Amino acid sequence: MSEHHIRNVIEAALLAGGKPLQVADIAQLFDEDGRPEKAQIVAGLQQLEAEYAERGIELKETASGWRVQVRSGYGREIGRLWPERAQKYSRALLETLALIAYRQPITRAEIESVRGVAVNPNILKTLMERDWVRVVGHRDVPGHPELLGTTREFLDYFGLRSIEELPPLAELKAMSDINPQLALPALAEASGPLAEESAVLVPAAAEPPNEPLPEGLPGPGDETVYV
Repeated sequence: MSEHHIRNVIEAALLAGGKPLQVADIAQLFDEDGRPEKAQIVAGLQQLEAEYAERGIELKETASGWRVQVRSGYGREIGRLWPERAQKYSRALLETLALIAYRQPITRAEIESVRGVAVNPNILKTLMERDWVRVVGHRDVPGHPELLGTTREFLDYFGLRSIEELPPLAELKAMSDINPQLALPALAEASGPLAEESAVLVPAAAEPPNEPLPEGLPGPGDETVYV
């Protein structure tokens, strides 16, 4: 089987799959008697990654596998195709998410101690509804408070393979410089939205907990979730 054919099958699968694909998933697409080796599939993925280097789309490996997505630098323009999906999150929600991501596992009381304010229950509800945060255990202290951590869906949304790929807090860019990762839809769902709402991670700051994000962040529209 030629490298060209393997690469084309991989590309078609990533576009049609509608979800990140592992190397093992891609291997199962080929006939058993002509199935390429893992190294051949990895080589095909690397070739596609290089081919997309100067294009508006990119090949990205996340915690759940490989996917084709809109390059983050074009998120603002492409997001205007679905203005009804645009949403901004409050500074309090983003600070809470950042604390969970960087200090997990962490309890609600520990989050409140760092931020200096009580955590609005709607913040954790929103993060759990988005499947970005989950209960990973309980602290062995009186009351056995829940320990919170991030999920695989969190990693996938932010285009990360593991939590170790989070940038050091000291190197986080200004919020206005951060763009969302936009995953391409499945071909069968081409009429649906390209991606969900944009969101960014920011370190804890001294701003009031319910202050909305500054204007001009990636993504169109002006709907803000105040939680």
